[in-house]
Amino acid sequence: MFLPLLGHLRVSRDVGRPRTTPDAVRGDKAYSSRAIRAHLRARGIKAVIPEPDDQKGHRKRRGSRGGRPVGLDAADYKNRNVIERRFCHVKQWRALATRYDKHAIIYRAAVLIHAAIAWTQQLSDTP
Repeated sequence: MFLPLLGHLRVSRDVGRPRTTPDAVRGDKAYSSRAIRAHLRARGIKAVIPEPDDQKGHRKRRGSRGGRPVGLDAADYKNRNVIERRFCHVKQWRALATRYDKHAIIYRAAVLIHAAIAWTQQLSDTP
């Protein structure tokens, strides 16, 4: 699910083509797989994903053949809570949390509508 989602990433700019490569990807331990890390490394994206304890054990058990420990920028990882809070806010919308929609395009439209509503509410709250 992560790799196709990363393939659809487009961030528009003032001039030129949209940006498709983020500087870094923050994720929890569930996204610490070899495939994801290899894909991010191949595209030059910094992975801010901690290594799960079982993967640490497997790597240490292999000794020098296990490779280097995964580098983790702890200060950058602490900023992940911003994303988690936004997902919790989105899940407050019952239609999104329960996924009643039959087709993915309808669900995506609901996510976009919710994002637009949240954005306009945020604009009206600022002085």
